[in-house]
Amino acid sequence: MGQMGAVSPSCCTDEDHTLGNSCGTWWMKNPDVEFCGYCITHPSESKINFRIQSRGTLPAVEPFRKGLSDLMGVCQHVLSTFEQSMKEFRARQEEEMQ
Repeated sequence: MGQMGAVSPSCCTDEDHTLGNSCGTWWMKNPDVEFCGYCITHPSESKINFRIQSRGTLPAVEPFRKGLSDLMGVCQHVLSTFEQSMKEFRARQEEEMQ
């Protein structure tokens, strides 16, 4: 059995399964992550607990930060692509009305 990596429990407030599932999926794509999971503390609370275990001696906070940063980049790309498509759609609609 290999050496257990660092474990990092973290908590986010005012979030739900949308963020939890997205982050969990993204973190598991990182080869430095051994395990990650999340749970909603209680249905009446908007709080998520995350747990990440890294491989080897890498501090678990490193893949945690990298995952959040990468996910923000993906979300920004989706948003800018959507906004550009809406701009083009509105321009076509305007041309058709003239």
